[in-house]
Amino acid sequence: MHRVQIAAFILTLIGLRASAGDFTLQTNMSYLSGDGHSAYATKRCKLDLYLPKNKGKFTTLVWFHGGSIQSGEKDGKIAKPVCERFAREGMAVVSANYRLHPKVTFPAYIEDCAASVAWTLENIGNFGGDPNKVFVSGHSAGGYLCAMVGMDPKYLGKHDRSPNDVAGYLPVAGQMITHSTVRKEQGIHRYRPLIDESAPSYFVCKDAPPFLILVGDDDLPARVEENQLFVAFMKANKNPHIEYHFGENRNHGTIASKLTEERDPGAKRMLAFIKKHSN
Repeated sequence: MHRVQIAAFILTLIGLRASAGDFTLQTNMSYLSGDGHSAYATKRCKLDLYLPKNKGKFTTLVWFHGGSIQSGEKDGKIAKPVCERFAREGMAVVSANYRLHPKVTFPAYIEDCAASVAWTLENIGNFGGDPNKVFVSGHSAGGYLCAMVGMDPKYLGKHDRSPNDVAGYLPVAGQMITHSTVRKEQGIHRYRPLIDESAPSYFVCKDAPPFLILVGDDDLPARVEENQLFVAFMKANKNPHIEYHFGENRNHGTIASKLTEERDPGAKRMLAFIKKHSN
């Protein structure tokens, strides 16, 4: 019995090594342009780049970690396994850090995320990627930041880019109303709803780029409803590209952490969305 268990363990290790061999990893690359950045920005505004070993114009996924815009890392306990999972699909993955509250306030963290997306659009071709096949995703706070970059054109506009330069956006359990940390900065209670210019839902329109919204059935209070509201108003505006995935038996954490599983319905939906909008 022990020999069987040891053999299975060895085979598992071999499989992990083979999977890790599908990509290379470059860490702590700055995505800032120009001079005059603070020491905190210089330290924080970095990304990890997972590169597939296959040649050709591959797809790229930009990922933003969660943490209420107050904590979290690009190689955190959810972010890193998720990035590795999508890297094993033969795509590049960009996992970016951004500045955090309370050291900065709105909209600094969104500006950072937009800068990392602009960096990807500008540079991924140098690594063999197709700049026309760049997607943006993220979990929780990262989902909110992903959605803000995709919905409010002024952030990418600062880099002479447009949200439609990105092939699609896939926020996972993100806040689609004004984020609770932004409301905190405004002195507004966590569960008092607000939709202003710091909310993705404020910008719903017919011409918004493709979105796949993912949320779990056991998410945080009101999180399902605000995501459904976003989807409903995108449809009301006759946006032809809005899609929605409702994850069964998924809470706020597992809707993202389970993406690492090959048979996870959310991961399958994301890959199908990426394939659809890569053509």
